[in-house]
Amino acid sequence: MSRRVKRRATVLAALFAAAISTSLVVGGSAFGAGSAPACGKVVVNEQAWAGSTANTYIAKYVLEQRLKCDVEITKIVEIPVFQAMADGKVDLVLEDWQHVDQYQQFITKGKKVRFAGKLGVVGHIGWYIPKYVLQQYPQFKTWAGLKGKESVFKSPESGSQGMFLGGDPSYVQKDKELISTLKLNFKHVTAGAEPAQVARWTQLYKQKKPVIFYWYTPQYLNQQYQLAEVKLPARAKNCKDDAKSGGNPAAYRCAYGVTVIMKLMSSKFATSGSPAVGFAKRFTLTNADQELVAKWIAGDKMSPDKAAEKWVKANPGKVKKWVG
Repeated sequence: MSRRVKRRATVLAALFAAAISTSLVVGGSAFGAGSAPACGKVVVNEQAWAGSTANTYIAKYVLEQRLKCDVEITKIVEIPVFQAMADGKVDLVLEDWQHVDQYQQFITKGKKVRFAGKLGVVGHIGWYIPKYVLQQYPQFKTWAGLKGKESVFKSPESGSQGMFLGGDPSYVQKDKELISTLKLNFKHVTAGAEPAQVARWTQLYKQKKPVIFYWYTPQYLNQQYQLAEVKLPARAKNCKDDAKSGGNPAAYRCAYGVTVIMKLMSSKFATSGSPAVGFAKRFTLTNADQELVAKWIAGDKMSPDKAAEKWVKANPGKVKKWVG
């Protein structure tokens, strides 16, 4: 090969190598950006109860530490937050208690909000007693076992009848109707809003006295107090739960239903390409997970950030599934 040809071949080889190198750098950069885009800002809404705080701060910790997101927390109440998502001001709501009217308006019709899957937490209302009462009266496992023994729960307010301690009057409930249709000799007593009701039954619990009351899960106090649910009649096809809607009392003669808690995201966020979208869809907790972290925050007065960090470090397997 002549020097001229040899030199030309060398130059071409160098140019080709440079082109390949540039291509790899540019292509690699583009590929990296496409497969792992920067997370950016994620706005998560926290509701005004301890369980929502637990969800929000666990998600915040993982998003910040593992996906390097910039997380902002808002505190918009349940119904207005749908408009905030539709306006692109809130990206994620991790705990929605089946607001079906808003689903119709903002998801089905408006298409500005989307489901992000089930949280995994399940809401349920029922009649509860302390486990020490159940140990003494095993028949109290079901409502039928209460018949003839209602006076075990009597109090100064109830006279010779047993006292049934009702829930916050603003909550969904049908306990008066259940007591009537099941023909139980209980007097329905209302202490007031939730804090007053909690103060009343926890006082009786600490005194080891019998008490039967309206209660629910998830609730962080379930981690602190040993409670047992009294089984109510099985649900029928047309069973109703909120007596505020009126109608035939017989329609309420059944156990309370189960509420599947949903996650929601704005459509703008859902199509953003952020890795936080996949995280939000995979993010799940059990009732026990949420109640434990909520207890650390609301009961033990641990900061939400510290509580989230503690739980995340103790549950690497679950976190790994969320981040993919």
